[in-house]
Formats: sequence, structure tokens, C-alpha cells
Amino acid sequence: MSEKNVTLRHVSGLTFIAHADSYHFVTIDSSLDGEPTGASSPMELLLVSLGGCTGSDVVSVLQKKRVKFSRFEVYLRGERREEHPKVFTRIAVEFVVHGREIRPADVDRAIELSSTKYCSVSAMLRNGGVELSYAKRIVDEESGKRQTLS
Repeated sequence: MSEKNVTLRHVSGLTFIAHADSYHFVTIDSSLDGEPTGASSPMELLLVSLGGCTGSDVVSVLQKKRVKFSRFEVYLRGERREEHPKVFTRIAVEFVVHGREIRPADVDRAIELSSTKYCSVSAMLRNGGVELSYAKRIVDEESGKRQTLS
């Protein structure tokens, strides 16, 4: 069994500095007053975690399939309950792959493997009742043609 450790230190207000086993620091702020603090909220970081997890999986599978893409992006949109706890109820994930002669079937397979087998963040969210949806957009750099497919 693998273990991960994180320590959070209170800075002020609702701002914390988190330090993980990886020796990276992250500033987190849960303030609700609307003043920008330069820090991410815990719920934003959850979306970042999902995007990083599934994005890494998809890129890894595409690389193993020798898909030559020039740019790759992941966009996430989360919907939360109005009442407490304000958990995510739905998260939409869109992958955008730029390149030449990108086969939709290759991207589909990479997304499928990430969403059903590899991404532990999506598995935890799904098991917690969050509805996850996935879409892809392929941008052919030679023709400029854009394919938006779900």
C-alpha cells in the first residue's frame, strides 16, 4: 500500500500553505469575500487534480500509440450543489488535441482507458456520486478543421 503525506500551515484568514512529500508548496485560500488572493480554492484544486490525472493518462496512452500531437489541453467545468456541503455534482472534461492526421479512435481509446482504468481521481469522484462526462476536440493543423466529438 502506498502512502502520501501533506502538511498544511495556517497563514492568515482562511489561507494555508500546503507542503507535500514532493517538496512542493501550494497556497490555498477558502475566503468567500471575493477579494483575489492569488491562491486557489480547495475545490479548484480538485478540478486541477482531476485534469492533471486524466490528462497525464491520455497523453501517456497517445504517446504509446505514437500519436504525434503538437498541443494538448484539458478543460474542466464543475457544477456544485447550492447547499452545504457544496460538493461537485457534475464535472465535464474536454480534451483538445492539436496535430496532423489525429485519429479519433486513438483519442477515444486513451480517454476510455483513463476514465475507466487509470485515473484514480476520477474513480474516487465517480464512486462519490459525481457525474463525469468526457468530450474531445481534434484540431487538424494542416487543414484547420476542428472536430468536436463526444
